[in-house]
Amino acid sequence: MIGINSDAGLSRFHVSVPEGKSGDWKVSKFTVSEEDANIERLRALFNPQRAFRYCPAGDYTRLSCNGAIIMSDTPDEMRDHMPMIHEAKGNILIMGLGLGMVLQACLRKPEVKHATVIEQSADVINLLASHYLKMFGTDRLSIINADALTWIPPKGIRYNAVWHDIWGSICSDNLPDMKLLQNRYKKISDWQGIWCYWDTLQAQRKSSQRQKKWGTG
Repeated sequence: MIGINSDAGLSRFHVSVPEGKSGDWKVSKFTVSEEDANIERLRALFNPQRAFRYCPAGDYTRLSCNGAIIMSDTPDEMRDHMPMIHEAKGNILIMGLGLGMVLQACLRKPEVKHATVIEQSADVINLLASHYLKMFGTDRLSIINADALTWIPPKGIRYNAVWHDIWGSICSDNLPDMKLLQNRYKKISDWQGIWCYWDTLQAQRKSSQRQKKWGTG
């Protein structure tokens, strides 16, 4: 199993999707220099909440919408998805295609027989679907253009692992949707996880503390 704090181990999951643009969405490459990496490392040392979160030097890929970065294939982001990568086997369901980083890591495990991905944005599918379908084949991968919150799974289906990742940022406003998805799939999945769920709960607690102290969100 890959060590969760091993940047070298996580580097195998860097995506190879080509740069491109579709509608408001864009895939682009970027480089983190040694100088930038050292600055980030120093900042992390003085911030307990980011003690292990900084980006080492290297070449990466990011997905952005209207100029805002939605996700990238940096080691920190891969660590956020390690629970799913560890649990993935058999028939899996992934809510949100993103860069396909989690999808790629899961399908590289021989014990994963098939992955279904639900992605709301047709532009994201236009940018990425053909790349992964060519890589893994239609016998192991299905990508469906639908809203994860309203999509209805096939009757009689069961998933060995389900991963929910349809949010672009950590915000307590995401919690109702997280709980909705968790409840919807608990009877038809052996295991399910949610991207940055505990960080979202922490954001809610901090918001509540601010409201109590200052009377504002």
